[in-house]
Amino acid sequence: MASPAKRAQRVDAEVDADYNTDVSKLDTSVLWRITAMAFRHRARMAVAIVATLCAGGFQLLVPQYLGRAVDQARGLLAGATTGSVDSTAAEAALLTTALLLLAAAVARGVFTMLQNYQGEAVGQLIGFHLRLDYYRKLQSLSMSWHDRVHTGDLMTRGILDIEGVRLWVDTGVLRSILLTVLIGGGAVVLFRNDTDLALVALSFVPIVAVRASIARLKLRDTWIALQDQMSILTKVMEENLGGIRVVRAFAAQAHEMIRYDRISDTALAIASRRVRLFVLSTTQMTFVYFLAMGLTLWVGGTKVIDGTITLGQLTEALAFMLILQMPVRQIGWMINSIARASTCGGRLFNVLDLIPSIADAPDARPLAVTGGVVRFEDVGFRYPSHAKDERTLSDISFEARPGHMIGIVGPPGAGKTTIAQLIGRYYDVSAGRITIDGQDIRGVTLRSLRDAVSIVQQEPFLFTASIDHNVAYGDPWAGRPNIERSAQMAQLHNYVKALPQAYQTLVGERGVSLSGGQRQRLSIARALLPEAKVLVFDDSTAAVDAATERRIREALKGFVADRAVIVIAHRLSSLMHADEILFVEGGRIVERGSHDELMADADGRYRQLYDLQARGAEATTDREGTA
Repeated sequence: MASPAKRAQRVDAEVDADYNTDVSKLDTSVLWRITAMAFRHRARMAVAIVATLCAGGFQLLVPQYLGRAVDQARGLLAGATTGSVDSTAAEAALLTTALLLLAAAVARGVFTMLQNYQGEAVGQLIGFHLRLDYYRKLQSLSMSWHDRVHTGDLMTRGILDIEGVRLWVDTGVLRSILLTVLIGGGAVVLFRNDTDLALVALSFVPIVAVRASIARLKLRDTWIALQDQMSILTKVMEENLGGIRVVRAFAAQAHEMIRYDRISDTALAIASRRVRLFVLSTTQMTFVYFLAMGLTLWVGGTKVIDGTITLGQLTEALAFMLILQMPVRQIGWMINSIARASTCGGRLFNVLDLIPSIADAPDARPLAVTGGVVRFEDVGFRYPSHAKDERTLSDISFEARPGHMIGIVGPPGAGKTTIAQLIGRYYDVSAGRITIDGQDIRGVTLRSLRDAVSIVQQEPFLFTASIDHNVAYGDPWAGRPNIERSAQMAQLHNYVKALPQAYQTLVGERGVSLSGGQRQRLSIARALLPEAKVLVFDDSTAAVDAATERRIREALKGFVADRAVIVIAHRLSSLMHADEILFVEGGRIVERGSHDELMADADGRYRQLYDLQARGAEATTDREGTA
């Protein structure tokens, strides 16, 4: 979100994982930025500020009317004793003052309600827009950034930090205006009556302000520590729930409980320290307040006896101090709100101000797909977190075109999945270039590129939704016939139709209700639905049995005939039918050719891998026969 005090933006690929360390002790630019966000809702903020001013003004009238009523009542009492005052006129004046006092109190209540409503409304609107902006930013940041940041920390920022920011309008901006009106206006009234009495009555204000400022620094530090600890708690819970089956399988519930309890104890200790700091500062401020009130009563009583001021003026000063009791105690809350808003806003804006390293170029155009030919031209790549001289891929060159399937095989960590990620431009190449129909993918829009490239991920992810919704995620507007056709090609249709609710069957979180092979087949169906011109299968049938894999391959023959297809696998039976097979090792292509050509080299890496897998298959068959 734009603002007059926007921080310097940084490319996300250049930001370390510990990206919250530059949140300063008190960043006024963050507070100005949040305030600017509030004033985008001009009408509501105008009503809230006017209501705050009116509420403060009417509240200042209450002690004045009360003091006048005391003087009138005293005069009426004195007149009744001496018989020198018209009691009817005095009673009428006293009644008028009482009605004015009641009207001021009612008006103050009405405007306070309006202030609270509009302040809360603006805060909720800020929270609403921040949640959208934050979620939108997370969707756009590069994969290299997400690789380094934990999900639990992002969730904490998206919940607790946004809550801290949205409270700034009510507890920071409007409360500071109200305190300024009450203290400033009250000071004018008190000094108008008597300077000495005014100084004594207001003596607690600077003392409380200084004490609150000191408390603010300590409270803010503990708030940061508590936020960090809550992020760790969220990480632990998210990991535990995601791996609940592993926890149960190894009966590690007690270990996980001890681990969670230890971190919770740390968070509780920090929270307790915050409470002690807050209670101590509030108690000290309250003591100073009542001390000032006692001095006011003593000094004012002396002046009343001397005839310097009236009893009504003393009452006015005491009533004004009573009115200020709660607002002054809230100075600590307001200071805490300043600290919290600065901290939470800084943490949020550190994310919102990031510039995605993978984004559309200024002159990017939609990808114009004609033949669907994918070319890697001397491609080199290094993950941002790796050392500068450590490359994952080097000098990778090949061409995938319709009717010419590419198979990629190699040992774990050779860079096979990285090749798939580069085709979808989840990362940018460090050297060379990747083109589709002659167009460098860095020069086309991401939306058009990913519409043209469909990647079946190595680890399928399913949403907590029905089967048809999971399949249709690749094309949300697809009709049921197209969904079923994709499922048939992925050899999933017969299984789904046998379920009680067929395609309406709910898939558990992350697909836990499906087997590994079923999840992979559903992922294949999802990738086939959009009918993209480039298909990449990244070890997508590792959990599928050989017979089902063969049926999937047969069903896809007609579908992939006019598409560029790249198959990445560890199991050679998954790609030995490819037109060209690349053996990748150490980030380089060390062998290439058809299955027959590669098998002809008895000392080749492909031949060695084939023999190893063949011996493994024979050993498995022998064991099954013996059993």
